Amino acid sequence: MKKNLLTATLMTIVTTIILGVIYPLFVTAASQMLFPARANGSLIRENGEAVGSSLIGQPFTGPGYFHSRPSSAGDAGYDATASGGSNLGPTNQKLIARVQTDVEKLHAENPGSSVPADLVTASASGLDPDISPAAAEFQVPRIARERGLPQERIRGILKQHIAARQFAILGEPGVNVLELNLALDTARK
Repeated sequence: MKKNLLTATLMTIVTTIILGVIYPLFVTAASQMLFPARANGSLIRENGEAVGSSLIGQPFTGPGYFHSRPSSAGDAGYDATASGGSNLGPTNQKLIARVQTDVEKLHAENPGSSVPADLVTASASGLDPDISPAAAEFQVPRIARERGLPQERIRGILKQHIAARQFAILGEPGVNVLELNLALDTARK
């Protein structure tokens, strides 16, 4: 019995050191050497300061900026510590009312245009950093009007930021909202 207890204790200590210390340090070092940007959160920096991550959505509410998808992550939305959807089903009156309000607001902003679904529906995580090219195109007239720039200039910047399908077959084309808005700010200067 004593021998078994000693063996179990030593095995626990050895596996804790190997799997709890050595392996995580090895993986961290390898990722820092091979993929430093990804290992550090895919941060986007401007003037040496982190302004966000290309992997996590954030709110943009100013009229001169492209707006992200709605978020139900946390009480105010876009809370990375409370990632998740609203869990409201398609027949839930609260969800229907919110979507109708959003559609009416977007129709007032861009009358006569069909509202892309991703401008009124949240992603499963509530933190999707991308919108569809159609959702970005829908917002071009407002942004051009607010910034006093021609729509074609805004569209040119938008086209440069459309990410194609991965390996030409996986997923859908998308536009990273943070990167696009930073490009707009740079173009304005």
